[in-house]
Amino acid sequence: MIETVKLGGRLKWHNVKNPSEEDFAYLENIFHFHQLDLEDCRQSNQRPKIDTYDDYYFLILHYPNFDHQNRFIKPKEVRIFWGEDYIITVGKSHWVVSSVFEEAQEQEQRGENFEIATSDALLYTLLERLMNESVYLLRKVGLELELINRELFDSRPEKTIERLSITRKNIIVLNTMFKPQLRVFNKFESGNIQGFADSMEEYWGNILDYYNKMWDMTEDYGEMIEGLSVTFDSMQTNKTNEIMKILTLISSIVLPLTFLTGLYGMNVILPFQHHELAFWFIMGLMVVTAGGMLIYFKRKHWM
Repeated sequence: MIETVKLGGRLKWHNVKNPSEEDFAYLENIFHFHQLDLEDCRQSNQRPKIDTYDDYYFLILHYPNFDHQNRFIKPKEVRIFWGEDYIITVGKSHWVVSSVFEEAQEQEQRGENFEIATSDALLYTLLERLMNESVYLLRKVGLELELINRELFDSRPEKTIERLSITRKNIIVLNTMFKPQLRVFNKFESGNIQGFADSMEEYWGNILDYYNKMWDMTEDYGEMIEGLSVTFDSMQTNKTNEIMKILTLISSIVLPLTFLTGLYGMNVILPFQHHELAFWFIMGLMVVTAGGMLIYFKRKHWM
C-alpha cells in the first residue's frame, strides 16, 4: 500500500511501508525506476550506497536502533528514491521515518502548510532527524560504558562480564554500520551528488559533520571498551593469582603436617610412640613447624 502526503505545490512524499508486487509494478511503470533498485528494495541487508540516474537518486542507508528489550543494537535500512518533486521511502524503515511521515499526514489533515517545499529539503530533514536519533543512541552507549567503569570493582563479576559483552557487540555493530557509509556521505559534500535545489552545500556539509561526529564517538567507544575489557581481565587475573597464592601457601603449610601425621600413623615402631606425652610432643612439633613457616613466608613478603 502506497501512502502519499502532498507538501506544498508539487512536492509529494510516497511511503510504501509493506510493498507488494503491485506496488513495485506501480513504481516501475509510473516513475521508471531501474529494475536493480527495485530488486534491492525486495531484499534486505543491502550495503549502504547511493545510485545516480538522470532524473532520480536511489539511497540505501543504515541507522542504529535498539531491539524491543532495549539491549542490543540492530541496523535499520532506510531506502529512499529521491526525485525532483518527490521522495519515496520503501519498506519498514527506521521509526524516525515513520514518525516524520505521520507528522506530515497530521499537518495535511489539519490543512496546515508543511514548511518543506523541495525534495532536497525533505531529504535533509529526514537525514537530520535520523542523525539526531543516532547521536542520542550513541550517548546511551556512552552512559553504559560509564556504568561499566564504575562496576569494575564490584564484587559481582558476572554482571560486569555481561555488560561488557553486550556493549562490545553493540559497538561492533555500530562500527560495521557506520564505516561503509562514510564514502556515501562524502559524495554529498564533495559535489558528486548535485541534488535538485540550489544552495544545499552547507546543509549537506552539516549532515557530514553529524556523521563524522557519530563515527568519532564510535571509534572512541571502541577504544574505551577495549581498555575496560583489558582492565577487567587484568583484575580478574590478579584476583585469581591471589587466590592461587593463598591456596599454595596453605598447601605448603599443610604438607609437612600431613607428613608427620602420616608418618606416625604407620604400623611400624617409631621413636616415642609408647611415651605418654607422645601425642602432645607431635602436636607441639606441628605447631612449631606451621608457625615457623608462617614467619618465613612473612619475611619473604609472600603473604
